[in-house]
Amino acid sequence: MADVSNSPVAEAPASKEEKADDVPQDSTDDVKAEGESEATSDPSMYRYIKEDLFTSEIYKVEIRNLPKFIGFNDLKKFLAKHSLNPHKIKLFGRQTFAFVTFKNEEERDKAMKMVHGMQWKGQVLSVRLAKPKADPILRKRRQEEGEGAGGQPPSKRGEADEEEEPLSVQIANVVTPLWNVPYEEQLRRKEQEVVAVLQRLAKEIGSTNKAMLPWLFAQKGKYNKMCCPLEAIRPSPTQTEYRNKCEFLISVGADGEDKTIGFRLGKYKGGSCAVVGPAETCHVSAEAKRVVCEFQKFIRTTPYSVYSPETYEGNWKQLTVRTTRTKQAMAVVFFNPQKLEEEELDALKSSMRKYFTEGEGKDSGVTCLYFVREGQRTSPNPEDLPCELVAGEGCIHEELLGLKFRISPHSFFQVNTGAAEVLYSAVGEWAQLDQDSTVLDVCCGTGTIGISLAKRVRKVIGIELCQEAVEDAKVNAKLNGLSNVEFHCGKAEDVFPNILNALVSPNVTAIVDPPRAGLHSKVILAIRRAEHLKRLVYVACNAKAAMTNFIDLCRAPSNRVHGAPFRPVRAMAVDLFPQTMHVEMLLLLERVDYNSQQQ
Repeated sequence: MADVSNSPVAEAPASKEEKADDVPQDSTDDVKAEGESEATSDPSMYRYIKEDLFTSEIYKVEIRNLPKFIGFNDLKKFLAKHSLNPHKIKLFGRQTFAFVTFKNEEERDKAMKMVHGMQWKGQVLSVRLAKPKADPILRKRRQEEGEGAGGQPPSKRGEADEEEEPLSVQIANVVTPLWNVPYEEQLRRKEQEVVAVLQRLAKEIGSTNKAMLPWLFAQKGKYNKMCCPLEAIRPSPTQTEYRNKCEFLISVGADGEDKTIGFRLGKYKGGSCAVVGPAETCHVSAEAKRVVCEFQKFIRTTPYSVYSPETYEGNWKQLTVRTTRTKQAMAVVFFNPQKLEEEELDALKSSMRKYFTEGEGKDSGVTCLYFVREGQRTSPNPEDLPCELVAGEGCIHEELLGLKFRISPHSFFQVNTGAAEVLYSAVGEWAQLDQDSTVLDVCCGTGTIGISLAKRVRKVIGIELCQEAVEDAKVNAKLNGLSNVEFHCGKAEDVFPNILNALVSPNVTAIVDPPRAGLHSKVILAIRRAEHLKRLVYVACNAKAAMTNFIDLCRAPSNRVHGAPFRPVRAMAVDLFPQTMHVEMLLLLERVDYNSQQQ
């Protein structure tokens, strides 16, 4: 499941969490980021932690004396094993310490008590509170001021400015880095990425499941050192204007124009908040560009300024636009109310409604307009922010594979509808379903995969974390006249094991389409334990990040992992993101039958 907010296509407004992505400014002797000495002497560099917005930086600890060669996934698993749920983990090469942040004080304190003094692979761990990092923009500004004061020129400008590429080219390089690469070459590069993943998986299976070595040896000989055959990559039906959802930042334009809606030219941690409008980008639809253009005109008529992640002043933050083949468009604007009175906010929403229903914006194509107050954020999840409907219907509708789907503001829906049809058709082919089959659709979003397969099977059971998406999924089942579909809301790791245990059907196929980070280890362990689940179709939007899942599905049984392993049978790449290096990978895994002579 590709989470658009994590793709390079769009960047959300700078939150306090974004400021926490660079090298920590902690008092660790082993690592000192450039500019720390200036930062530590200037309290203003840390003022963001005193604001009301959520930042896990105030719940950060440093874990020392880690075993050598420990990676991100190793530490994450270790903490999960002890029921600890970190928000972020940061390691530094082969250093034996890591910085870990948590979502609240209770979880941080629990981690400090549990992990301090604990032994891991012969090492006794120590934990201490860690200092937050300095604000990247303020740090960069102090450095530049320091260079100027020291007589060193900040950079050679003048001649360089004349040679600088146009902003349209600069933003294209950021959001669509392959825009000037022929499409056939894009597909070849993406296919090679998947080849590398399957070759690495072959090595990992060889080291974690010795019983599979004879089979694996034969596979690698037949399939170019890969663990299974790789089918030809499926291209996207359209290579331009394919995105049905984009998240635009509202900030100062890179051209100096205030109140500009577009994509960020650089990252906050790089010291930049400037944006460039999407008018000349090749992946944004004409409908979305029209909405952005009209919304930009509207906000420029208001007295409210853009929000500054540096000073935490200002109001306009972000615009999310979703469009459909049915010519509907949803606009969701994020606004920091600061200390505005309720009457002022009501007047703003009223003027917005009038502008897009009666005024200049009535031809923008917006059929659904939402207003979101993003101010006193106490949660790291934007989905927790309530959306206020300002005008139009509460949702939009899309058509996919001849079916109808309702989409709400926070619901997940693949960003390339045409390519999603290609992907889901392949999933249906590979799942080998019949009228006796039960399909488990894990991380189902608005129910697209399960609903597209429902008429072929006895039952579909969907699991999804987002309550709004679950409500959409239930409506979508009714919209398409389906009665053999049910949906459950909750974390997959909490809901999935119970559903699996309750299933008595001998013909169970699981289809998983998780976020970029992959499935929780509890879900993988539940899949392994459920011996009646013989076939698994894994849709990975980041195959490298899903590698741990693949390895655990295939590793030999142990005290931790019960049940016969799976093995990869076939793989394929589907291009959902033309002009970028992102690609979806489809992997079919089947349960190993130890009674078969093939094994």
